[in-house]
Amino acid sequence: MPKAVLPEALPPQAQGRPVKAGDTPTPPAEGTRPPGGPGSGPGERVGPAPGPGAGQGGPGAGQRPEEAQTGRQRLLKGVWPPRLTRAQLIVALLLFGLGLGLAIQVRSTNENSVLRGARQEDLVRILDELDSRTQRLQDEKRRLENQRTELENSSDQAEEARKQTLQKEQQLGVLAGTVAAQGPGITITIDDSRGSVESDMLLDTVQELRAAGAEAIQIGKVRVVAGTYFADSGGAIQIDGQKVTQPYVVKVIGKPEDLEPALNIPGGVVQSLEKEQATVSVRREKKIVVDALRSAKRPDYARSSSR
Repeated sequence: MPKAVLPEALPPQAQGRPVKAGDTPTPPAEGTRPPGGPGSGPGERVGPAPGPGAGQGGPGAGQRPEEAQTGRQRLLKGVWPPRLTRAQLIVALLLFGLGLGLAIQVRSTNENSVLRGARQEDLVRILDELDSRTQRLQDEKRRLENQRTELENSSDQAEEARKQTLQKEQQLGVLAGTVAAQGPGITITIDDSRGSVESDMLLDTVQELRAAGAEAIQIGKVRVVAGTYFADSGGAIQIDGQKVTQPYVVKVIGKPEDLEPALNIPGGVVQSLEKEQATVSVRREKKIVVDALRSAKRPDYARSSSR
């Protein structure tokens, strides 16, 4: 319902009073609209007048698009592209080096974890074997240095060179299996009554003996050299195409103190063969004769490059 308007709020014409020339029309009260306006009733309240800037889009309507950015856009703009200082770069390099060192340490620890469960006597045996291999390498180095000194200081260098050439020929003949050899070593006897020993186990035995310093190896009547191959054939083992029968007898020339411990290390040849229910015996001997020979084959394609 429309509210009543006090007479004092009406203009003089509405109050029935005559209007004089000097009279000033009384302005309507705040919040009311003068009567007689279009669509207005007496005493109708109106809203406040629009403030400055109305009709222009409100505050901030005149700002540029790049200034009206969201908080996420401003954060992204501050983070990327990264601005690295010299101190931050140094810290990053130090952290990278620390991480790389930790990764190497973890890998080394995992590789050495196999020896954690070994007994003390087994660790001592492995250490002795490593010391023996180091000693052999040092002896070989001294021998070669002595040969070089003899060649440099000999008055008759041609005769000295010929003598060393013959010695080298004998050594290469032993390695190639073209000449017989004798010396201290060990004899290994493998009795496989169940037939569970396969060719790869004999190959592992040969590899372990070579790593321990074996200079000549013979299995049965077959001379083992660099090109020897092992194969399984009908429940039997063939070496270079020749069938070997049980028990497998392996003659090895080398230092017995190095050869025997190499076979008895934890997880080594002896334990692997015993897991297959084979009986293994290792005997040291002062004189081993390896007399199985191989014929020297001339290579079909390879030629010496020396002039």
